[in-house]
Amino acid sequence: MVEREEILRLEGITKLFFNICALKNVTFTLKKGEILSLIGENGAGKSTMMNVIGGVIQPEEGSMTLHGKLYTPQRTIDAKNAGIAFIHQELNLFNNLSIIDNVYINSFARYPGTPFIKKSAMRENIRKLLDSIDLHVSPDMMVEKLSPGERQLVEIAKALSGNPEIIIFDEPTTSLTTRETRKLFALIKKLREQGKSIIYISHILADVHELSDQIVVLRDGVVVDTGKKEDFSMNRMIVSMVGRDIKQMYPAERPVAQAKKLLEIENLSQPGIIKNISMHVDAGEIVGIFGLMGSGRSELANIIFGLDPYAEGMIRYMNVKLSKQDPIDRIKRGFAFVTENRREEGLLMEFPVYDNITLAVLRDYKKAFGFIDNAKLQKPVAETVSELRIKCSAIKKNQVKGLSGGNQQKVVLCKWLLTKPSFLMVDEPTRGIDVGSKSEIYNILNDFAKAGMGTLVISSELEELIGICNRILVLSKGEIVGSFNSNNFDREVILGAAFRQNISNGATNIV
Repeated sequence: MVEREEILRLEGITKLFFNICALKNVTFTLKKGEILSLIGENGAGKSTMMNVIGGVIQPEEGSMTLHGKLYTPQRTIDAKNAGIAFIHQELNLFNNLSIIDNVYINSFARYPGTPFIKKSAMRENIRKLLDSIDLHVSPDMMVEKLSPGERQLVEIAKALSGNPEIIIFDEPTTSLTTRETRKLFALIKKLREQGKSIIYISHILADVHELSDQIVVLRDGVVVDTGKKEDFSMNRMIVSMVGRDIKQMYPAERPVAQAKKLLEIENLSQPGIIKNISMHVDAGEIVGIFGLMGSGRSELANIIFGLDPYAEGMIRYMNVKLSKQDPIDRIKRGFAFVTENRREEGLLMEFPVYDNITLAVLRDYKKAFGFIDNAKLQKPVAETVSELRIKCSAIKKNQVKGLSGGNQQKVVLCKWLLTKPSFLMVDEPTRGIDVGSKSEIYNILNDFAKAGMGTLVISSELEELIGICNRILVLSKGEIVGSFNSNNFDREVILGAAFRQNISNGATNIV
């Protein structure tokens, strides 16, 4: 086998932030036509490493070489000019502009010596570029009209327009459907065949194992493991990332449902959103809702919490009929809701951790003239922070945006736990969270249920629902099309129900 050419080499990279070592003596190489996956828990140093390669920050020690020559980027434009492109988790697109405007926003082609833009030439170039990545839409299409997967492809087209040699993907599948993910993987493999070198960053270890040629593991800013994909089992990746063997990713025992219905829903409908939803959640159990993108999962959660309206049906909680749109009333009755988008809907990213944790209980600790009794509030906050093992040195000073994804999710859970809820809804509980934090979140939800709380978990990750739930309901096009109990969970059958295939093995009810 012919040895691939080395294209990028990092040697002894060390980076400090306020005397705290974010990277220490990091060394690895990327070869031409290779997919190298960089994995590690949140806070392991992956983002810092990418910022060094991208010229956002400069290391205190170490060196980088590109094609054997010293590479010292001082700005992001230096990385771009050197042939390095980034596909970030948060897409860098303007939704109110067309595809062609997004791709050429920093480099409009102009007629020589004039301010006039070569629109027709740009359009033809974009059309060829979109065809090459199997995105068959007009270059003049507004980005806001595209699906998340199509927007991801536009971001890739934008990167490819500069003909880069190295492309770095940072958590690219976070908002994609299974079909869109498969399409993205096919494109990444095609780029590798064309000689592009790929650095792929992801928390989804199955994807890492499928795509990679090489795997590099960071932990606490140090490369702790590296090697060929064939040499890495799933367990080796996990142990290398977290520094310990997670013998049980999911809780060893499921909670036991009590003979007490907390939430009851009858024939709930909202035109174009959901249709004839009937379900219940008992005290002490975890019920999962699974469905493909666009099935109505998150919309159903918003309706249950009183954020969105419904046209027909009934929602009862502890035998009391709830009003259609009144989330404040639901909170008072014991509801808690961890939304899918914690950054925009669950947290105030620029505020300290303490302020975020106390948001939902401020009215309960109000003194005369509207002042908050912080002295009384500090004890329950400290107890809950300790119980959820939130890693933060100074919760009253540190902004929540500085925490890892797993700790941010714990802050949201902590906020709701302070309200002493009896019913918890969690939408995508572990999205963008590393494997160690996932295990902790699963155990937290399990403990909630064991304490008698009813829990409704909405997730696009079927494996986690199978791992933690008592029952799984399958949603398709706004309807419940299957109901499964934990004693007969079957991945293929549940997926079949989501695709409305007529498979009945293991289901208590499939439409």
